[in-house]
Amino acid sequence: MYDCKGTTFNCVNLRKPVKSIPVGEGWWGAGEKPQSEDESIRPFTVETSDKEIEDLHGRIDGSRYTDPLEGSAFQYGFNSTYLKKVVSYWKNEFDWKKQVAVLNKYPHYKTKIEGLDVHFIHVRPTSRPNQRVLPIMLVHGWPGSFYEFYKILPILTENQGGLVFEVICPSIPGYGFSEAPHKQGFNSLAAARIFHTLMERLGFSQYYLQGGDWGALITTNMAQMKPQNVKGLHVNMIITNRNFKTLLTIILGPYLPSLVGLTQEDVRRLFPFFEKNVWEMLRESGYMHIQATKPDTAGCGLNDSPVGLAAYILEKFSTWTHTKYKDLDDGGLERKYTLDDLLTNVMIYWTTRSIVPSMRFYKENLKGDFDKRVDASVAVLVPSGLAAFPEELIHCPKAWAVTKYHNIYSYTSMPRGGHFAAFEEPQLLADDIFQFVRKVEKC
Repeated sequence: MYDCKGTTFNCVNLRKPVKSIPVGEGWWGAGEKPQSEDESIRPFTVETSDKEIEDLHGRIDGSRYTDPLEGSAFQYGFNSTYLKKVVSYWKNEFDWKKQVAVLNKYPHYKTKIEGLDVHFIHVRPTSRPNQRVLPIMLVHGWPGSFYEFYKILPILTENQGGLVFEVICPSIPGYGFSEAPHKQGFNSLAAARIFHTLMERLGFSQYYLQGGDWGALITTNMAQMKPQNVKGLHVNMIITNRNFKTLLTIILGPYLPSLVGLTQEDVRRLFPFFEKNVWEMLRESGYMHIQATKPDTAGCGLNDSPVGLAAYILEKFSTWTHTKYKDLDDGGLERKYTLDDLLTNVMIYWTTRSIVPSMRFYKENLKGDFDKRVDASVAVLVPSGLAAFPEELIHCPKAWAVTKYHNIYSYTSMPRGGHFAAFEEPQLLADDIFQFVRKVEKC
């Protein structure tokens, strides 16, 4: 039986009516929508079996490799010499049963929303006197999972000067243990609506949100969709629209940065603009074009080959952590992560066969003109905290962010870290979340 005693707020912020995006409705289950839906919340346990592990090892044994070009490191993608080392560790030392126990150290649940079994973990802090408990939802991206947050969870759920969080981490439908949509059209707006429903079902009327990658877009959409329910939004990937002010910044920024609102860090990250923002993105976005057009085709091989899947996913944990890691023979993977952590994330995709539906999320979100989406013209008016990590794929100066996020409480230029902030720098991210929430709560 699920105890649904979510934290509620004694005082509700009364905000003026603001423009929001339509909530809408959807049905993503197989077949026709039934008259009613089971809204119960069911405990869930991650499981494995000897058969599952034997199948994995058999497929690993049958893998074929292509020798890398001499001195190429990770410039051509995942270096197969290092890949053999990873695969050897995977088969001979990695203990999936042990990692399943690690996954199960936090309570897992599932509940049916819009025809889909939505998976989430729900972590409550230890009850102590004189502490304020605030609910927060953390949303992952691709090619990550809810497991990205396992290092930040103990920090957020530990009393920090009288403030502590009750944390909900869902899996985006189509990722990990959440059921994949059976119908076309499931995008970030649909995910935002489903996650609002999840929070309401848990008994929360107001809550904080945090996300990176797709999680940043989903939580931003949640703030646009139901601002009255969102106490504050914190993101570590800043998404904004380009406009004339952006163009002016690009033209004048290298010469008169202060005139257009740029800091020295902005100048370092942005210029030369075409080299750092156009050519670099072209070099790193090939995967996106595939996933935004024909995800099922590429997915066939990835869903069938564990080694191919590992190479495809882990290459992103190299170059998206630091772009210069592609010059290293091992891709710098073990500089910030352990192989156990990296392979646990891969195993979540492998055992749930979720790589294809996770890739489809790109097509559903990018099939039209992104700037013409309903959310593109709606500002974020809830209190917002923005964390700009220095090795993030795209840098967004505060001067650009204010065109989208109209109520910025904090914009932090982080001292280190890349795309997978919670996985790579959990303490830094947690500290920034705490300082942002304290500003909102005025405590």
